[in-house]
Amino acid sequence: MMFRASVLTLYPEMFPGPLGLSLAGRALGGAWSLDTHFIRDFATDRHRTVDDTPAGGGPGMVMKADVLARAIDHASPEGDPRPRLYMSPRGRPLTQGFVRELAAGPGAVILCGRFEGVDERLIAARGLTEVSIGDYVLSGGELAALVLLDAVVRLLPGVMGHAESGTEESFETGLLEYPHYTRPQVFEGLTIPEILVSGDHARIARWRRAEAERITRERRPDLWAKREG
Repeated sequence: MMFRASVLTLYPEMFPGPLGLSLAGRALGGAWSLDTHFIRDFATDRHRTVDDTPAGGGPGMVMKADVLARAIDHASPEGDPRPRLYMSPRGRPLTQGFVRELAAGPGAVILCGRFEGVDERLIAARGLTEVSIGDYVLSGGELAALVLLDAVVRLLPGVMGHAESGTEESFETGLLEYPHYTRPQVFEGLTIPEILVSGDHARIARWRRAEAERITRERRPDLWAKREG
């Protein structure tokens, strides 16, 4: 089953962007597909207006519900099983678990907002799930959509060279990933830990687990607290 991504944006030229390169680029057209929809094409006035002043006053502009609804209905007609996502800093955090949920599904329809955001009525009327990639604000949802799609596409069957590459990573077990090393044996006076060249795979596994726990405790006490809770 091909993962189908549809992106609604004011800047379709931003796609596929980096998703056209490396693993995602090689898999594009095989494991996954991408189509973009220019939101201004769904405006009805001669100026192709997509935004208006916020009700109640305030700075900035708000994207119009009627224009966005037409765009969504075109990209995702009735019966489309794909989830409808809206990239928003107030949304559900994009975790590795959520990424795996999306990768196991048929695809996603992704709305990229601009300005102050979108009319709240659109979110309810079209069943959008708001998704955040972090506690900060971007100029628009396009970069966030690229991040989401990159995280998902790499988990699709056949995209990564080794299936294990997607399971032995940060967040997959609730821990940050253990350190990695490779040749040369000595780099600027620093050596690869002796245990990693010992050939004792059981000891190596225990060392990696202990290092993952240490790094998680030191760098992400919030994750560590969830494990102990």
